[in-house]
Amino acid sequence: MEGNRDPGWLGRRAVLAGLAGVALTACAAETPQGSRPSVSSSPAPPSPSSSPSGPPPSPSVAPPPPAPSPAAPVLPNRDQIIAQFGARTPGYWGLEAPGVALRLPPGSQGIALTFDCCGGPGGEALDRPLIDALRTHQVPSTFFLNARWVHANPALAEELAADPLIEVANHGSQHLPLSMTGNTAYGLPGTRNSGEVYDEVMVNQELLLQLTGKPALWFRSGTAFLDDVSTEVVRALGLVPVNFSINGDAGATFPAQTVAQSVGSASAGDIVIAHANRPLGGTAAGVAAALPGMLVQGARFVRLSEAPPV
Repeated sequence: MEGNRDPGWLGRRAVLAGLAGVALTACAAETPQGSRPSVSSSPAPPSPSSSPSGPPPSPSVAPPPPAPSPAAPVLPNRDQIIAQFGARTPGYWGLEAPGVALRLPPGSQGIALTFDCCGGPGGEALDRPLIDALRTHQVPSTFFLNARWVHANPALAEELAADPLIEVANHGSQHLPLSMTGNTAYGLPGTRNSGEVYDEVMVNQELLLQLTGKPALWFRSGTAFLDDVSTEVVRALGLVPVNFSINGDAGATFPAQTVAQSVGSASAGDIVIAHANRPLGGTAAGVAAALPGMLVQGARFVRLSEAPPV
């Protein structure tokens, strides 16, 4: 949520309502023509004197083939998205559009720490002390990577994708607010139509698929602003749009003490947003200060896929 400098966001948000196969077959090796065994006569049964003692051997039975895996969903292409959503008029613009997940599902006992890597001017670094703090305390988290950040940091992106504590999610292609009409958030113009919404989601989705080998499940728009129709497009493309119930660092503008207080206030079911691309901010020090006390109090941290928001 790059650019958010409003500490008034701190606190909880309301919960919103409502988230080829391959069948393996045995392939017999074909016997070359001319070397096939003769089937014109059957061999004579063995004489009693040559019969082995004991019960006859059990016939060899081939194991059953594995069950087919479920078929991957067929997602709409760009033209289909335009045909379905192009004439729709949005009725909401902001952080809490209908269909955006703000919290983990009811009953979840975990806390989801999520970190944006936004890229672009001033935001292409990696907050290494933040990563070190998460690893030191073995705290899992979800990192929303923007395509600009991935292109600027291919080796770091591979490092994050390979870390078992970290789940990679989609933070858009150009870090744009997700709009059907070009709405602006914090001075940043958003996408202008359904085709541009598709591009903002799916260009980075393909990049992350190449990075991780699997499709990202979660999407957060640049600035975290989006309208209600764009939210429907994201879901039609197979992702769940995710924002937050606790603003951890206000776009990496909070000082460390405020970050520690904000992150430390999280409880079961909360989704916390902070940033991992601004090492000069107070995020790393604040998170490092908050984690020990939270763990002592029994906090359980989860990646989004461990308590899937819907």
